[in-house]
Amino acid sequence: MAQQSSLFSGQLPAGSALVGGGYHLVSAECPELGRPDRRVAALPQGGPRHKVNGCKTVAVIGAGISGLAAAWLLSRKYEVWVLERADRIGGHTNTAKVQSSTGTVAVDTGFIVHNEKTYPLFCRLMQELGVATQASDMSFGVSTAGGRFEYSSRGLKGFFAQWTNWLRPRHYGLLLEILRFNREAPKFLLGNEGVEVTLGAFLLRGKYSKDFIEQYLYPMSSAVWSMPQNELAGFPARTLLGFFQNHGMLGINTHPRWKTITGGSDQYLGPMTEPYKNRILTGAGIRRVSRTEPGVTVDFEARAAMQFDHVVFACHGNQILPLLQNPTETERSVLQNFQTSRNEVCLHTDETLLPQRLAARASWNYRIGNGSKTTMTYDMNRLQNLATQEQYCVSLNSPGAVRPGKAIQWLEYYHPVYNVPAVKAQQRWAEISGVDRVHYCGAYWFYGFHEDGVRSAVRVAEALGVQW
Repeated sequence: MAQQSSLFSGQLPAGSALVGGGYHLVSAECPELGRPDRRVAALPQGGPRHKVNGCKTVAVIGAGISGLAAAWLLSRKYEVWVLERADRIGGHTNTAKVQSSTGTVAVDTGFIVHNEKTYPLFCRLMQELGVATQASDMSFGVSTAGGRFEYSSRGLKGFFAQWTNWLRPRHYGLLLEILRFNREAPKFLLGNEGVEVTLGAFLLRGKYSKDFIEQYLYPMSSAVWSMPQNELAGFPARTLLGFFQNHGMLGINTHPRWKTITGGSDQYLGPMTEPYKNRILTGAGIRRVSRTEPGVTVDFEARAAMQFDHVVFACHGNQILPLLQNPTETERSVLQNFQTSRNEVCLHTDETLLPQRLAARASWNYRIGNGSKTTMTYDMNRLQNLATQEQYCVSLNSPGAVRPGKAIQWLEYYHPVYNVPAVKAQQRWAEISGVDRVHYCGAYWFYGFHEDGVRSAVRVAEALGVQW
């Protein structure tokens, strides 16, 4: 969903057919795309589709941020079609419109926060689209079921929110280990060890305690990537620690200033898609994608086949091989390494899923003791500055915990899984993207967040001759 910050920063760092467009100039190579009154021909009922008005065509499969950003760029030069299996666009950008005591409230359920320091491309995109943002509170808290152990990153008051922790030597030991970790992680990054060294190996080598691992580092890391705790030991240490360092999570008051999109994250979807809104196909399940002599053919489950000059896969990495016909051995060897984890999400008003002690309550509240799944609750009133009497929360993997009558909406999201094979595969993008008119785009090629989706889109657009 986003990312967190270091414990005593008082803040917590971040979080497909093509959807996009944006208000930008259209190149003279395809001038018809710039006409606001242009009407796109109806979807053909049979046979492949070819060029219209002499413009080359691009299909982008998947409508998350990666596809949205790619469309916004590629529509300057190409006729872009967006192909999305779901009945909506946006991917993890999913804002619920809820009726509260003060009127309709927009509550984000997936993508929530960003910042100018580590989201430069995404911020630039929002500025060019004219999308307003506002400051966010990004604190992090940890608790066990029943409130037997609780603390938050909201300064010493938050760290000792449970008054008995003032008398527990183990709690002071946790603090000392956090400070030691913050010193040792940058030293590791200065070394020459590669991605083969896992987080588990780093922690074993450093003789970190069970308390530090289970009460701080794993909850923080699991919250950042929505990854099951039992998979974190295999996370490449260099990737995770590098991310922590870049996002100010290895120091005190080193965090960036976090923001949310005013009115909900879905506010950017409209301006991005306006220039080619008639070429977005939702509910478009794809059966297969085949390279043919005249182009790339997309066969649908319930529509006539369409043919394009290029296809951009902007869906999850593990969704590609089941669709791509006759992939090369290199494509297979790279793409087979990408996996996802499923997370069940509930938008609700049940305050009992927040920590019991007010000082322990934070924007992100991780709950220990629910097996390997990431179990946490976002305080959306804090994150989005919601001026309502109701307490709106978004909880991950807590189906039995939400009290009857409190749930508003149930959803599911899939997040990339990071391990040594996946990180090594990321480094091989250039070996497969653009080969025989098929391109690969997605946040999973980097850290998995909105900035990474835009970054991957810029890379694909540049390969197709579009500079930003």
